[in-house]
Amino acid sequence: MRKIFILVAAAAALTTAACNTVSGVGQDAAAAGNAVTSAAEEAKN
Repeated sequence: MRKIFILVAAAAALTTAACNTVSGVGQDAAAAGNAVTSAAEEAKN
């Protein structure tokens, strides 16, 4: 029973870490998209 509890706790910790990582990647991609959009607008003018 103790091994199962440890495995569940480890899985929960890894899942939480993965969600934070994916969220960070999404924010980085959005920032890069905004930079490209701004550069395109400046080049157009």
